Amino acid sequence: MESTTSFLKNRYWVLRHGKSIPNERGLIVSSLENGICPEYELASEGVNQAQMAGQLFQKELKENNIPLENIRICYSPFSRTTHTAKLVASVLGIPFEGDQCKVIEDLRERYFGPSFELKSHDKYAEIWALDENDPLNRPEGGESVDDVVARLTRALATIEAQFQGCTVLVVGHGDPLQILQTILNAAKQHTGPNCDSLESRIQAVRTPPILSQHRKFALQTAELRAVI
Repeated sequence: MESTTSFLKNRYWVLRHGKSIPNERGLIVSSLENGICPEYELASEGVNQAQMAGQLFQKELKENNIPLENIRICYSPFSRTTHTAKLVASVLGIPFEGDQCKVIEDLRERYFGPSFELKSHDKYAEIWALDENDPLNRPEGGESVDDVVARLTRALATIEAQFQGCTVLVVGHGDPLQILQTILNAAKQHTGPNCDSLESRIQAVRTPPILSQHRKFALQTAELRAVI
């Protein structure tokens, strides 16, 4: 595996949560208040998916000679992501309450606003059409793509300040992980003045033509992907 990229101190993988009860019911659960409720954790199929993702990650670590003590699991506080992170940590044999696992609120699901909350999954198409047209535009009462970039940048800064030379698994949600991959992929390719720091690189690529394309990085439930 390549060494860490110059503007980052760690390597990053992403894992979308396993199939959740909201996924099974076809419901949008995007507010923090609803998202942390235990009744919205993983469905039984999602538990199996998360365990399989943990086994796949374990295999990747062995193949790349990455020791377990170098692993950090950073996850969203939602019940479906916490459940997924806990299962992966268990597969790896990492204590979930220990220093290697960290909940980061800025990794939470994108809030789609009250007109979408607890409504049908079919309404996602409306949001993604808005995003493609203008990623700075907020769904009423919700977060734009650019709003999510702002807090993902904070999340990354938090991780980078706490850990160095680690392999970080970010356990999150569909939209935020798409957006995270979009900005990191663009930041990696960016060359120009003032691009030494993480924040300056992200700022340079935080443009509508880049952000509007986040659906290219879509992940299935419990899909694991190396990012940077």
